[in-house]
Amino acid sequence: MKIEKTVALLILIMILVAADKSYAQEQVIDEVVAVVGANYILQSDIETQYIQFRMQGNISDARATRCRILEDLLFQKLLLNQAELDSIQVTDDEIEQTMDARFRYYIQQFGSQEKLEQFYKKPLIQIREEFRSLVKEQLMVDQVQQKLVKDIKVTPSEVRSFFNRIPKDSIPLIEMEYEVGRIVKEPSISKEEMDATRDRLRALRERLIKGENFAALAALYSDDPGSAKKGGEVGFVSRGQLYPEYEAAAFGLKKGEISDIIKSKAGYHVIQLIERRGEMINTRHILLMPKISDGDLARASRLLDSVAGLIRDKQMTFEEAALKFSDDPGKISGGLMVNEMTGNTRFSAKHLDPKIFFAIDKMNVGDVSRPMIMMNEEAKQTLNLYFLKTRTEPHRANLKDDYSTIQQWALNKKQDDAINKWIGDKIGKTYFRINESYQDCNFEHNWSIR
Repeated sequence: MKIEKTVALLILIMILVAADKSYAQEQVIDEVVAVVGANYILQSDIETQYIQFRMQGNISDARATRCRILEDLLFQKLLLNQAELDSIQVTDDEIEQTMDARFRYYIQQFGSQEKLEQFYKKPLIQIREEFRSLVKEQLMVDQVQQKLVKDIKVTPSEVRSFFNRIPKDSIPLIEMEYEVGRIVKEPSISKEEMDATRDRLRALRERLIKGENFAALAALYSDDPGSAKKGGEVGFVSRGQLYPEYEAAAFGLKKGEISDIIKSKAGYHVIQLIERRGEMINTRHILLMPKISDGDLARASRLLDSVAGLIRDKQMTFEEAALKFSDDPGKISGGLMVNEMTGNTRFSAKHLDPKIFFAIDKMNVGDVSRPMIMMNEEAKQTLNLYFLKTRTEPHRANLKDDYSTIQQWALNKKQDDAINKWIGDKIGKTYFRINESYQDCNFEHNWSIR
């Protein structure tokens, strides 16, 4: 069985499943097609994923595709059964935090919450509720799967042996890849704008002290899109999960108490404690973010223009410039961007933000882009310079140029082998039943019909 390489991909599939579940059930007379332990798989579960494959044009054989989907679901339910046997617990707070993080990401991808809701034809609160049980199961499954592979490593000799076993005519083609450096400058906001923002929040706090509804004011005025829709409620979190200034103030509040104005990296907050459970708290807040003016952006752009000139004139290396001028934490490693999909610094075109790709695609190695306005993870405007460190032409994989990639392939293979062995061991020890309508499937594993 293939191990999922990214949580993001898995979560996307799960969102699509949740979104299309009702459609699949309307089109199919539902029935239980398999049981693993106390968990069952419905025909609609298979059809829902089949619809997604069909939408992506990934179907050449409809029957084989449905059989592959069923085997993937059998594997997931086998992991879930083991999680239940091991009494693995997932808290409501873990579920909420996972959903919050994923939905922030997808709202950013769609452009707004409204566009996400339009696409799925249902309100976000309904999508989240349909998503909740899937997230809980997946968090449990993840714990079992990570436990199975967490201690698996590959040595250099194993990497070489793995590569040497690949037939010469089957060595994968490596796409064109780029290494890209980045200098990020957060525009300095004027003192006048900072003072005006504090004054606006002070006026809101006075209305709260006089008894106005916190949730209503948060929904109307807060600049935090994630919590504003929930009346400013953040949800239960433990220490270390909030901005330090926010956390220090929030943990010092009594139930229902309203804080003074707190400044964090995000902006200015007024916080109310809803409930505390030991070292976990649930708060609501109103966040006001000082606005970046055109003048602020222009000043940051002029600075980066000067920095780019220093690099082009070889008065300073990119690494030196990043360390001196960048506001990005990645500056300590030479300013190179890290590919979250692979964990290394190499990107194919499909893994780069389109704006970055189009900026560097026509550049020569060693060139620096013009300053570009980008949005950071906190939805704030920043000015960025991009530096093309390397461009690797498409080629057959080799140990000299692609060792880290081949190392990951070897690790994936070793982990897959361990997972497959575990499945083989568990099949004979776990109760399961597969509907006769699927007994002709050519499964990878011997899921004997019972």
